[in-house]
Amino acid sequence: MTVGAKIAVGSHVWVEDPDQSWLDGEVVEVNGDKIKVNCTSGKTAVANAANVHAQDLEAPPEGVDDMTKLAYLHEPGVLYNLKCRYNMNEIYTYTGNILIAVNPFQRLPHLYNDNMMEKYKGMAIGELSPHPYAIADNAYRQMIKEDISQAILVSGESGAGKTESTKSLMTYLAYMGGSVGVEGGKRTVEQQVLESSPVLEAFGNAKTSLRQICGDSV
Repeated sequence: MTVGAKIAVGSHVWVEDPDQSWLDGEVVEVNGDKIKVNCTSGKTAVANAANVHAQDLEAPPEGVDDMTKLAYLHEPGVLYNLKCRYNMNEIYTYTGNILIAVNPFQRLPHLYNDNMMEKYKGMAIGELSPHPYAIADNAYRQMIKEDISQAILVSGESGAGKTESTKSLMTYLAYMGGSVGVEGGKRTVEQQVLESSPVLEAFGNAKTSLRQICGDSV
């Protein structure tokens, strides 16, 4: 059970389920460490109290754009919030200054264009809807203000959308750095940055070490 949340008959909770991962329901019986829950799906579950988590009844049905606003920041609460936003094609959600992206497996061109980049220029994280542009703008402005190199960590499972997220970040940084064409038909800054992405990704995916290539002289 979530720390600080009292478990009692009538409590609304999340309980583990082998098929759906988590189900929501109401506690109907408490017997020591065993909790009986009538789930809204129609199932009745009996679980250990340690595997039951309080449900946030005050969370809006469309979810929240920053999960620090949730009363309980636990696995079922996070997953349910992401699901609510995903169902509305809101694929980005903050947890503080961390951006969580859910792969929509479809093109959403309205989220990525010059007008959107212009909108996020100079805006603090949280002032507009969650977006990679906000993360990139924050890093860019910190670099300018503090004169210190910045790093953005993009992490996730295979197929989660890391490559597309990285492209969005690099596109924005190139936009801020100047993507105007150069005389003589040379490639723009944006083109050069984005074309470097496959090379950088190859290093990230490579399993062969530099020592294997060059020998013990490395």
